[in-house]
Amino acid sequence: MKKLFAAFMLILLITGCSSGGSYTDVSVDEAKELIDSGDAQVLDVRTPEEFAAGHIPGAKLVPLQVIESMLSELDKDQKYLVVCRSGNRSTQASGILVENGFKNIYNMTGGMNEWKFEIEK
Repeated sequence: MKKLFAAFMLILLITGCSSGGSYTDVSVDEAKELIDSGDAQVLDVRTPEEFAAGHIPGAKLVPLQVIESMLSELDKDQKYLVVCRSGNRSTQASGILVENGFKNIYNMTGGMNEWKFEIEK
């Protein structure tokens, strides 16, 4: 019983210390559905060179290295799908967005490495 209580308290501590918001991880297929629904803006957080080599049509380039300086260009009420090459930088970027008051953030796990749909160059 003590172990269960300790585990419960640890979970409360971890979630209680968060900024109050979170993002949602989505698969490539779920990401495609979000895009097709028309109400999610794609934020590509890769480098300009990676973006130029091929990106999701309509994606906005917001490199992870400069995302914090570009926050004022983004709408906190907009639904954003955050993508990168493998899912690591998009996870970091999603966290930054949530920490700055963005509410509708979706992180595409697997990144462009797993994207099997149309790309634009």
